[in-house]
Amino acid sequence: MTAVLDNLALKISGQLAIIYQDVDIELDYLAFAQELIDLMQISVSVQSPEPYQNHWSEQDIIMITYADSVISENELPLVTLRSFMNQYLGASINGVHILPFFPYSSDDGFSVIDYSSVNEAHGSWFDIRAIANERRLMADVVINHCSSRSMWFENFIKGEGPGHDYFFTCDPSADTSEVVRPRTSPLLRPTMTANGEKHVWCTFSHDQVDFDFSNPAVLAQFVKIFRQYLDAGVTIFRLDAVAFLWKKLGTTCINLAQTHEIIRLLRSLIEHAEPNAVIITETNIPNTQNLTYFGNANEAHCIYNFSLPPLLINTLITGNCLHLKRWLMSMPPAQNGTTYFNFIASHDGVGLRPVEGILSEEEVDSLISTMQSFGGVISWRSTPDGQQKAYEMNIALVDALKGTVEGADELGFERFICAHAIMLALEGIPGIYIHSLLGTTNDYEKLNHTHHNRAINRRRWYQDLLDEHLNNEDSQHAKILSTLLKLIDLRKAQPAFHPNATQFTLNVGLSLFGFWRQSLDRKQSIFCISNITNQQQVVPVSELNLIITENWYDLISEQAINDFSEHLELAPYQTVWLTNSVSE
Repeated sequence: MTAVLDNLALKISGQLAIIYQDVDIELDYLAFAQELIDLMQISVSVQSPEPYQNHWSEQDIIMITYADSVISENELPLVTLRSFMNQYLGASINGVHILPFFPYSSDDGFSVIDYSSVNEAHGSWFDIRAIANERRLMADVVINHCSSRSMWFENFIKGEGPGHDYFFTCDPSADTSEVVRPRTSPLLRPTMTANGEKHVWCTFSHDQVDFDFSNPAVLAQFVKIFRQYLDAGVTIFRLDAVAFLWKKLGTTCINLAQTHEIIRLLRSLIEHAEPNAVIITETNIPNTQNLTYFGNANEAHCIYNFSLPPLLINTLITGNCLHLKRWLMSMPPAQNGTTYFNFIASHDGVGLRPVEGILSEEEVDSLISTMQSFGGVISWRSTPDGQQKAYEMNIALVDALKGTVEGADELGFERFICAHAIMLALEGIPGIYIHSLLGTTNDYEKLNHTHHNRAINRRRWYQDLLDEHLNNEDSQHAKILSTLLKLIDLRKAQPAFHPNATQFTLNVGLSLFGFWRQSLDRKQSIFCISNITNQQQVVPVSELNLIITENWYDLISEQAINDFSEHLELAPYQTVWLTNSVSE
């Protein structure tokens, strides 16, 4: 054993003591720590990871997609996906988040039957590695629950074999009134087992049975899973629904201290196994709670910026950036070694919990009704007092932005591009959903077929039809993709758009949304200003405090600022990125 491994074993042992201190088990923490280190296959020559290292730059963009978002006859979807990315994305987008590509029973992959296999209908580990060899690969670790059709749950029912003690059960008479739920289905699932009827905890659905992490064997099993994914080329791990991981009766069963400590422990192991690996926590919860998953730069490397999608959509449909600006001003700069994961659309809906305490009930109601008028549907959750409350809005982003609170209009394209110009410039790593890149509209056929609200934004494109659209310069799909790729390429060339570069919110009124970015070496500044209304807006250049001894121009339009006493005229939803320099 080296000193590094000895210190790691002691650190893991201390973390285990915190996690299991209230659990009635006999556990040799140091011996179990060594077992976890062995399972992670950490080398005896390992070096201590450098603290506060940024494993990302302005070059990093991640496309979010299902393995089968693009399909072709007589070809496995992972092969088609790789071909699509190479043909249409090239070097513009260097990362891809492939949503769960494992055998599953429901929820489009998030009810995993077997964590160790690739869904044969999608491809193989060979196809996953081929993609990982070309782009940074982000994959889901569905860590809170698995499928009720998994071998583990079958063994739970039989009362023997791996998994027989992996699941959290609860006496139905127990008080669960404080438990926070993201769904309206009953929390407990009655299940007849070899040991009698058990009531299994199901945070999401009765096909998604929750693990019991108070059993150390569950933690050990997931350490094996992380190791396998590292071997397959995964370097970014998305911890799905991790906020619900630890259950304790009499509490909310969300964001518990043990959950945070498990994330810290997993980070300790992963960063010693692969120094460049990144953990992203997916916690669709109020903003102040979400921020706690950074820890002290020792927990998640990145957190999803869940407040951004509803606030940005609300801004663009109301023409008022008050709440977006206030929120951005309140967000703490991420320490080195941490950053935000920015997105405005994903495979899930637009969550409403992250705007609790930011938007009023009346504003949320207006936002919901506008999305419904644009063809969106609403998903609900149960509150502890038994009420039903809107949880998320399910709608394709291109439809969400096709108008304002006054109704649909002819400025949907401009509004849609404006949203992405804002997101691409913000502090953090951008994640762009494939259906945003392609301008995919609401899929009512899939919604009606599945009766699953999220299906509205989970279309499967046939490659030949997609090619037809993308090869037609006049199609909306081609226009959106080409425009977004140009913005992405611009972003990647700017040091001031490094995910950890300085950010300062500008006060330019409520009809304009602006912020200033400065590169880590302080050589480049970019003033990012967007007209978030459907009317022309004017910006006096003198109000921007541009350094008069430097030359300034707009990166997007390439228009130079020749007179500091002039005014910038911004068309509806136009964005300018005013810079004093660009990288060579």
